[in-house]
Amino acid sequence: MLPDDDDLPAERPGEGARVNIPLVDVMLRRIKLKPLLIFDRVLASQSIARAARELNLTQPAVTKAIQELEADLGVELFERTNRGVVPTCYAALLGDRVKAVIAELRYLTDELNSFRSGESGHVVIGTLISASARLLPSAIARLKAERPGVLVTVREGPTDRLFPALATGELDLVVGRLPEADLPLARMYSFRHTELYSEALCAVVWRGHPLASQSKIALKQLLDWPWLLPTMESPARLRAERLFADAGLPMPSNVVESLSLLTNIGLLQSMQAINLMPRAVAQHFAQLQLLTILELGDIGAFGRIGYSVRDDRASTPAAAKFIKCLTLAASEL
Repeated sequence: MLPDDDDLPAERPGEGARVNIPLVDVMLRRIKLKPLLIFDRVLASQSIARAARELNLTQPAVTKAIQELEADLGVELFERTNRGVVPTCYAALLGDRVKAVIAELRYLTDELNSFRSGESGHVVIGTLISASARLLPSAIARLKAERPGVLVTVREGPTDRLFPALATGELDLVVGRLPEADLPLARMYSFRHTELYSEALCAVVWRGHPLASQSKIALKQLLDWPWLLPTMESPARLRAERLFADAGLPMPSNVVESLSLLTNIGLLQSMQAINLMPRAVAQHFAQLQLLTILELGDIGAFGRIGYSVRDDRASTPAAAKFIKCLTLAASEL
């Protein structure tokens, strides 16, 4: 969109032509923060009504903000349908940039708060199942004991969702099993991975399972039972498949694919299923007398447990403090 005449500076005395202003400067003057924040919510919910409720605004106010943003950018961001709004290719492109802008504002707020008091801030953590049961709760408890004013947000999800969110700044760090170096994900973004410890793999059942009281169980004996395995896109699935392949066994035929820790705990009880878990996670639930670790011996390494951050920017003060707590918590496991 070209600037209006009112956006251009007046002629200086003695000059016969106006000074050209770079288009980016014009856009920075026109685009306001509030419409970008509204756009982010509409994009996430793909609904004007839902975004209005979440932002405590009226639907006409949300619609007007989107229309003003479209006018400033000179592109259509959403197609209106009877089911809601559908983002255009321009909305998808703008969405990643807006998330980065929001993340930068959060970083700035965190740094200002830290500079002023040193006791507040916000850290957003992505977590995988390998860290969600013991390591992460221990680290968060340590952080909150020292800095109760720091807001902690935890988002759980698979690797292919967490690391793109880390790249855009939506997450401060990802805690869990570190990705393999040869995975495309590890080469797509600029991350720094720090290993805290290596984790072994074990098989678990519900404490009332018929196999819970048996010793010296062979992996072959478990093929006829239902199994809970990671989804196909999860790197942990490769570990599970390698376990059976190395033993010269086929994959179990009765399988439920799930990365949900809560769902898996319920299925272990209701289906008498078998689940592969990181040993530290399994020991946590065994101490709570919920699960039993089967006596299969060492059945392979689960992988390296640690945290990942962006390599191209320093951590916020709150995130840096949390990383110290995370390192101390890992040393106690």
